[in-house]
Amino acid sequence: MLFTMTTTNADTPTPRRRAPAGAAVLREDVTDAIRAAVFEELAAVGYARMSIEGIARRAGVGKTAVYRRWRSKLHLVLDLVSAIAVQGLPAPDTGSLEGDLRLLYEVTSRALRHPVAGQIIPDLQAEAARNPEIAEAMQKALREGQHGVASGIVRSAAERGEVRDGLDEDLALDLISGPLYWRAVVVRTPLPKGYLARLASATAAGLKAL
Repeated sequence: MLFTMTTTNADTPTPRRRAPAGAAVLREDVTDAIRAAVFEELAAVGYARMSIEGIARRAGVGKTAVYRRWRSKLHLVLDLVSAIAVQGLPAPDTGSLEGDLRLLYEVTSRALRHPVAGQIIPDLQAEAARNPEIAEAMQKALREGQHGVASGIVRSAAERGEVRDGLDEDLALDLISGPLYWRAVVVRTPLPKGYLARLASATAAGLKAL
């Protein structure tokens, strides 16, 4: 008889329930601890100095627990970056284009101001310049994470008659996401009081002019 496993120590098996033949038993709480440790390790030492040993130590597991899930630190980071793209951002629904943009900017700005994100994003961008796999994953995460939300905002605005139908979605995405990303991630200067409200108003005007 085959069972899945729970553990008392990291990845130490005890029988719990039936699992498919040949299935690898991986505890979700251990996987979550490793993923959290990766973000912390990236923020602390950067991708170049990050190691499986450091990740395992921070997660409180053995190295084998990490290698059972990912065969290298590159594949671990690529998996996490891809997961960010899938999760995306919540779609605003305030009833107006400017309101939706304002809410999007507030949520995005809080995320980008987080100390961990502030360390990880620039570091991975630097690695992306040297590693095509990271570059592809970063592009996918950044575009897909924002594209679905931006498309929803534009579609809702078109249904309300605030923008014209058939708006170029790629151009709209650039207009919506570009300024805040430039300010918060590239230039990395503090946002002045009222900046997000003014940005939302200016972006809404730009979209209506397209």
